[in-house]
This record gives sequence, structure tokens and C-alpha cells, in this order.
Amino acid sequence: MAVPIALPLDELKLRQLFTKPYGVAAPDDQQWRDLYAPDVHFEDPTQKRCGINSFIKAQQDLVLRCDDVFLEAGAVVINGDQGFVEWRMGLKIKGIEFVYPGVTRLLFGSDGRIVDHRDYFDFVGPTFEPVPVIGGFVRWVYRRFVA
Repeated sequence: MAVPIALPLDELKLRQLFTKPYGVAAPDDQQWRDLYAPDVHFEDPTQKRCGINSFIKAQQDLVLRCDDVFLEAGAVVINGDQGFVEWRMGLKIKGIEFVYPGVTRLLFGSDGRIVDHRDYFDFVGPTFEPVPVIGGFVRWVYRRFVA
């Protein structure tokens, strides 16, 4: 995110927030603090975090675990105090790329900052399908529940 994003967040600014090509730096601490409330609640399939410092740590930990990260926005909608962003996230780890399609639901506070950020995505399939042996087992389990 090269250019800081100012409040209030609209669809174009949310698209900018949810776009990070490979090789481009992630938002810094101040950029997160400008857009997220001090008491923000964050949840995804792997964790729950409360407070801006915990949220920032979650973002930093993700970037540190990976060789590189990309994020690209699809559909973006704002309706009153809620926003929804469809996205694809790519993680390069030890020469393997993992791609996760997902959706984020955001709630905005009275000052326009994000007070609640909830990510919805399948963590298991994209994480384990590329892994030999385990990937076959994961596909088998998915077929058993879907068939």
C-alpha cells in the first residue's frame, strides 16, 4: 500500500486496502492505526484477536511467515456501516504458492474506522491440497462430505 488511505472508506478505498501485489510492502503500523479502531475485533478461521496492537501483530506475523504475500480485491460493497470485500490471497512459502479465495465482512464505527473485521475462507483445502499424500487425503475427505 504505497499511498495512505484516508477516511471515510468507500468502495474504491477498500479495494485499495485489499490490494497488495507480490513484492510490495504491506501497510505499516500507522496505516493500520489510521483505518482500524483501537478496540478492533479481528477473526479468521485460524485466530481471534482483540485490539489494534493484536491485530497489527497478526498482520506482521503473516508477512513474516511467508516469503511474499499478495492480495487482490474482487467485488467490493458498502452498505451503511458494513462493508464486504471478495478477495484472493496468495502466500509464497518455501517455494510453494498457496492461494486462498475469501470474503471479508467489515463493520465501521461512528468515526468511520473499522471496528470489526471478519475473514471467511477455506484454510484447510488450499493449505494441504498441494502437499503430497496429505493433499490426496484432504480431497478424499472433501468428496466424502460433498458427495
